[in-house]
Amino acid sequence: MKPACNLIIDSCSDLPKDAYDREGVSVAHLSYTDDQGASHVDDMYETLSAHDFYGSMRDGAMPKTSQVSLKEFDDLFRPVVDSGIPTVYLAFSSGLSGTYDAAILALDAIKQECGHDVPLYIVDTLLGSTPEGLIVSEALRQRDRGLSALELVHWVEEARFYVHTMFMVDDLEALRRGGRIPSSVAFAGAKLDVKPLLSFDVDGKLSLVGVARGRKKGMKRMAEFYESTHDSNKISCYAAVGNADCPKDADRLSSYLRDIDGNVLVMRSSIGPVIGCHVGPNMISISFWGNDRRKSLSVADRIANKVKKS
Repeated sequence: MKPACNLIIDSCSDLPKDAYDREGVSVAHLSYTDDQGASHVDDMYETLSAHDFYGSMRDGAMPKTSQVSLKEFDDLFRPVVDSGIPTVYLAFSSGLSGTYDAAILALDAIKQECGHDVPLYIVDTLLGSTPEGLIVSEALRQRDRGLSALELVHWVEEARFYVHTMFMVDDLEALRRGGRIPSSVAFAGAKLDVKPLLSFDVDGKLSLVGVARGRKKGMKRMAEFYESTHDSNKISCYAAVGNADCPKDADRLSSYLRDIDGNVLVMRSSIGPVIGCHVGPNMISISFWGNDRRKSLSVADRIANKVKKS
């Protein structure tokens, strides 16, 4: 059966090529600049290996990310509009990047020119990297099962809250430098000499969810998080494990997961350079399907959400 719509994903989903290389799927490639100011496209390690990218960071390089320009989005969207095929773009979290907002502006400009019935829809996944890859891979499956563009939009807008993730970084300096976490949190993490454990909140922003004294203990915490939170239904027994050039740690975490759940199917990915600019080498992550994260909001956050709605 021919899919009812096409998909655009972005390179921050950190998926291997064989996971998305199919008819009707295109990629919005984000970019980054090196210390010499040269711009590089995040081509999901087609031309540069993860080991080489993170090796340069270990040697002191501090690459920076650059937002996709309106012109780049216009060039990406025009062929979609001309084709007339309904298309959905699954965008990197607006809580961490201006990519989603830039895509909306580019689409608005096209609509003003071509009319407001342009069959292109942009969805904020509120996720990035491994969890974004998990929801993108399932969205591809749902598309191939016959969901229309609008049905897929509604599916992603609901499904994104059922994706759980936890990741560990060696230190918080890169995230602090990029403005992704407050300086006070980075300072506290450095002084306590711990491995920070982070996640995405329901607004798509990073949140500190714990600390571990040592990588091995941190990975055990991540495996325990999977054990206590994942959906035990066999059709949802996927776990995505991502790593920033630390494959042996990814092997270890995968082994912990299989010890806990003999049915788990582990999908492996390499953390791409755009995400890597902010998390640095040796980041490791786990993502999986579980209960609705909105139901686990703190009392204070539930009150804040009510205030926003009113």
